[in-house]
Amino acid sequence: MASILSTVVETASALASGFRVTFRNLLRPTVTENYPDEPPHFEQRFRGLHVLQRDEQGLEKCVGCFLCAAACPSNCIYIEAADNTSERRISAGERHAAVYNIDYNRCIFCGYCVEACPTDAITHGHGFELASYNVTGLIYRKEQLLARTVTSDK
Repeated sequence: MASILSTVVETASALASGFRVTFRNLLRPTVTENYPDEPPHFEQRFRGLHVLQRDEQGLEKCVGCFLCAAACPSNCIYIEAADNTSERRISAGERHAAVYNIDYNRCIFCGYCVEACPTDAITHGHGFELASYNVTGLIYRKEQLLARTVTSDK
């Protein structure tokens, strides 16, 4: 009889604490983001779509070292490196990534590629609209990942 009574008391206290949390949050004002009308608020460490960065001269930072592809646990990064020439300079290093693809069908947004990059060429942006009706549309090419150049008026 004592075990049944203790079980009833424990259950009642668990229900009371659950209802206390529910009623406390029920009386708080709701937090709503009007997403299509207003831009969403992202925290500083949000991991969105990847961005290939450029340096101050507008050259690509990626030197085709394959460290990001080696660090990726889902093998979603594909790179083909090519050599820079004196008449056609793509990056500041000796090589550049001629092909840089990320397959977002496989990407788990873990951030290992960002941590592995020695030149800080790949970062997480704040892009989050990734939905697609076609799986081939989720393979982002280098042109889609490159940061837009900043033009200054002088």
